Amino acid sequence: MENEDAGTTAKPPETTSLFPVLLQPSSTGNNTDNVPEWLRNSSFTTNLTVINDAVSSHYQQSQLEESSSSEEEERAEKNKAKVSGPQYELLDSSASDRGSYSDDDDGETKEKRRNRKKKKKRRKRELSSNAASLHDYALASSSSRKPDVRAWSSSSSSATTNKEYYFDSRGDRDNLAFGSLYRMDVARYKLYNSTKISDLSIYRWSQKSSVFDEDDDIEGLDGTLRSGGRYWSAKYAALERHRNLKRIRVLPPEKNVSSIYEDFIPLLYDGDSDGRSPSGAKVVEESWEDEVYRKTKEFNKLTREKPHDEKVWLAFADFQDKVASMQPQKGARLQTLERKISILEKATELNADNEDLLLSLMKAYQSRDSIDVLIGRWEKILVQNSGSYRLWREFLHVIQGEFSRFKISEMRKMYANAVQALSGACSKQYRQVHQIATESPVDPELVSLELGLVDLFLSLCRFEWQAGYRELATALFQAEIEYTLFCPSLLLSEQSKRRLFEHFWNSNGARVGEDGAVGWSTWLGKEEEQKQKFVTEELSNSSDEGGWTGWTEAPSKTKEVIETLENDRVGDVVIEESDDVSETRDDEQDDIETLLKKLGIDASADANSEIKDTKTWTKWSEEELARDRDQWMPVRATSAGVPDGDDAEGDEQLLRVILCEDVTEYLFSLTSQEARLSLVSQFIEFYGGRISQWASTNNSSWDERTRSLEAFSHSILDMLRKVHDVLTESKSIQMGMPLECLVSSLDDISMRISMVKFVRNAALLCLAAFPQNYILEEAVLVAEELSNTRMNSSVSRVTPCRALAKCLLKNNRQDVILCGVYARREAAFENIDQARKIFDMALSSLEGLPLDNQSNASLLYLWYAEMELANESDDKSDSSSRAVHILSCLGSSVKYSPYRSQPSNLQQLRARQGFKERVRMLGPVWARGRIDDNSSALIRSAALFEELTTGPVAAIEILDQAFMMVLPERRRNNHQLELLYNYYVGILCNHNEEIRLSKTWEAIVKGLQMYPFSPYLYSVLVEISHLHTSPNKLRRILDDYCSKKPSLVACFFSLLFEMSKGGSQHRIHSVFERALENEKFRNSVVLWRCYIAYESSITCDLPAARRVFFRAIHACPWSKTLWLDGFLRLNSVLTVKELSDLQEVMRDKELNLRTDIYEILLQDEMET
Repeated sequence: MENEDAGTTAKPPETTSLFPVLLQPSSTGNNTDNVPEWLRNSSFTTNLTVINDAVSSHYQQSQLEESSSSEEEERAEKNKAKVSGPQYELLDSSASDRGSYSDDDDGETKEKRRNRKKKKKRRKRELSSNAASLHDYALASSSSRKPDVRAWSSSSSSATTNKEYYFDSRGDRDNLAFGSLYRMDVARYKLYNSTKISDLSIYRWSQKSSVFDEDDDIEGLDGTLRSGGRYWSAKYAALERHRNLKRIRVLPPEKNVSSIYEDFIPLLYDGDSDGRSPSGAKVVEESWEDEVYRKTKEFNKLTREKPHDEKVWLAFADFQDKVASMQPQKGARLQTLERKISILEKATELNADNEDLLLSLMKAYQSRDSIDVLIGRWEKILVQNSGSYRLWREFLHVIQGEFSRFKISEMRKMYANAVQALSGACSKQYRQVHQIATESPVDPELVSLELGLVDLFLSLCRFEWQAGYRELATALFQAEIEYTLFCPSLLLSEQSKRRLFEHFWNSNGARVGEDGAVGWSTWLGKEEEQKQKFVTEELSNSSDEGGWTGWTEAPSKTKEVIETLENDRVGDVVIEESDDVSETRDDEQDDIETLLKKLGIDASADANSEIKDTKTWTKWSEEELARDRDQWMPVRATSAGVPDGDDAEGDEQLLRVILCEDVTEYLFSLTSQEARLSLVSQFIEFYGGRISQWASTNNSSWDERTRSLEAFSHSILDMLRKVHDVLTESKSIQMGMPLECLVSSLDDISMRISMVKFVRNAALLCLAAFPQNYILEEAVLVAEELSNTRMNSSVSRVTPCRALAKCLLKNNRQDVILCGVYARREAAFENIDQARKIFDMALSSLEGLPLDNQSNASLLYLWYAEMELANESDDKSDSSSRAVHILSCLGSSVKYSPYRSQPSNLQQLRARQGFKERVRMLGPVWARGRIDDNSSALIRSAALFEELTTGPVAAIEILDQAFMMVLPERRRNNHQLELLYNYYVGILCNHNEEIRLSKTWEAIVKGLQMYPFSPYLYSVLVEISHLHTSPNKLRRILDDYCSKKPSLVACFFSLLFEMSKGGSQHRIHSVFERALENEKFRNSVVLWRCYIAYESSITCDLPAARRVFFRAIHACPWSKTLWLDGFLRLNSVLTVKELSDLQEVMRDKELNLRTDIYEILLQDEMET
């Protein structure tokens, strides 16, 4: 009883902390005198019922009170409940006593005890569960819901011997069953900042009971509550997305900092004490509706203040898309779309010439209007902006991808209108420029217009090729190159020029790419010479005869009548013969029908009804592909290839004849050198030629060309193969590159050889229009190698292009850049000694050449040094010494002499100083945007010299200095600087042991921000990530780039990584589907073909491949190869009726089908 008295008379002071810092004096009885001083802390002497009541009251609280008065009442009730009882001595409790309270606690009244029991019963009734109560979790009772979990610290029988914490080493299997974590196993936190937002709540709930306390232990709930009571359930997600849910938002200060600090920059950061937000930043609590109201008000103000700022209008329109995404009702979303359209219409009224606003408006119209109404709106806009390449390109994409309206003839009309409109805009701009300036300056706007016109022409040729009209595509290329590059130098009007070209096209003269072609102007000159020679011979013959030659009768009416009668007689004979021929044809037709009936084929019936097996359609598709491979060159009407008879073969050959009327409406003239070079370079790439990078990957033509491919280009395919070799290096069995196997080129070796010869002839002829252009010269020599080696690796050490290179050098002995190109080809075939002789000869003869030829010296020196380093053998020091010697001659500006010994330190010092001076002199030139191949080669030579003599760090400093001389915007659009940046990244990757990985990673990330379509940077990213990071991190990086800056190149590398590393099918499907969700990639033929081939060949899911195939032909109805992929890959899941219907749709869309199904049926009958 002594303890009781003590408990009633002396009460320990109340504290808000469970473990106070200061020890408080004890006023208990004599039984505590023997207790040590450290046990007299109130944390050990406090009654355990205080903890129990505090925990129970915390979890019983149903809602957070907003007003301060309610919070004070709640704290008053808690203070009344925290009545201290008597102090207890520390006794060892058994396991059976865990979680219960002492029966000897006489300090508490019976009324409080009954109240506590009532509260416990009430909670059990509300929960409807036999699970342990929440205060049992606080006390860690022995009745755990998981028997495998060991006891916690409070349940220990000995507080001095056991540990104070435990690890749960066994996972909860219920997480797999329910698909989520158990709510009580996940800690919930509430943001609390006592200095700034102590009076604000993160979430405002309704005045009903708290939603978090409605579900306790899911195992004790019934089925209805179990579906919506788990962690992250639909109920919580709906609350999180509710538009009335208020959140804390930190808004930037509204004051204009630039107006405050006009004359100086402050050194001190003006922020709050804890550094969380700058001064002036407002912390507001707003819901989604409040945010919509606030931003709408801000945008209205900005559009009034800046009505001609298109970025403000576009941001306002994009915000409407965000508003629509938060609206579940379709009607509300349509209203938001109407509001977006009204915003953009107002913007286009104020900025009628802005292409971004017009494109955004047309995309909004596309979401609302039907296709007929949309095309009408497009036509109105194109009439007002006929000279915009971007608008024409987007319009052609819209109508080309519309399956219901797609027709080849309609598309040709649209392309003809686009070409004529852009050609007229170029002519108008050319006249304006020449009226102002007497000279011929380079007008950037004119160059941009002509480059867009070339890109549109390439889209037309690619469209005709993919639709099956390959002869027409080839004829278009031939006609445009002849019309633009080899036009006679005569002052002719456009109409006279077209008549003269028609005469050339209808003649027997060889065209570009054909054997014996000399160009339109040269052919015209030779024809005039022949005419003059013929006239001279006739005059000489007439003068040799001499004397009286007799009277010459003038033409009379009698003669005309006689000729008319003779013509009528001949006509009657022709009519009689035609009648006989028609009768003969009828007899032949009857004989053919009789023959078909004997073979069991009814010619009067539908051909498709005679087909009983899908193998027939497989043979038909194979024959169709074979004829496409062979028939890609146009046929002359008077050539021997067209038979004189009227049989089917003759009709088929006549269809391959391309008349001048078929190409004349697509012809145009180009005046800028950049547009002409773009036309020739894209022509070489179109027919499979190998050409170095001639434009930046940020160029619109690069992305357009990548998205319109049917198979991978050589530049992308080489990068993919390189990355695949790195990814599969550790595997014992080397496998082929997956993407190459999926979309392999179906062209046989004969077609590739004929195409390479065609490219060789055309590029060789175009060298006359682009003298000393090393890109075209290299393309010519590589094409010569491919045509001579039959696309296989050559076993002979003789370079296949040696004869052609010597012939070209013989014609122009001062072309030292051609010497360098020829020497590099010799080195590619491991003829190092021969290559050294050529380089030494070219560099030694530089001083005697004109200044124009000496300007390419930096390229020769760089190529020579890189050749030495690329062909390092066992004597590595010799190759490095040779390279240093070559670069020392360039840096010190001394006459080149062949290598004899390693350069001295003094020579290297002079070369280093010379490089620094020359790089410094390039600064003003590059700042004005005059960046060429020679200056870029000089920077690379200086960096390579420092890398060999000093180290990679010095080389990187030179490159950084060069990049600082150019503005970032010019850096993005210049292909020389892009190649220089690739060289910069290559140095970092080659010296990864000396340079930190973080610097290399930073350079790659920065490069992808500037060049998001670069295959080289993506290949380096995958290689570095494969070696130094986890696969999941690389996946996140690639997904991030695909979402922020969509690129087909990123999708290709992501697919390659997953397929090479054996990624999951779900991951590969997600990459395909996310790429095809993008509007830009929805019409990519190569992406659809990869998807179909993956489903049919790798996963072997033919029903899924069938679904993808129908989606593909709906998105790309013009691609004949895509249609035939379905015939070849899906013949086991497509019925005969479906294949027949597919062919009928192909004919309805006017695709060029070269094979009649009767031919296949006849072949089958003959075989049987």
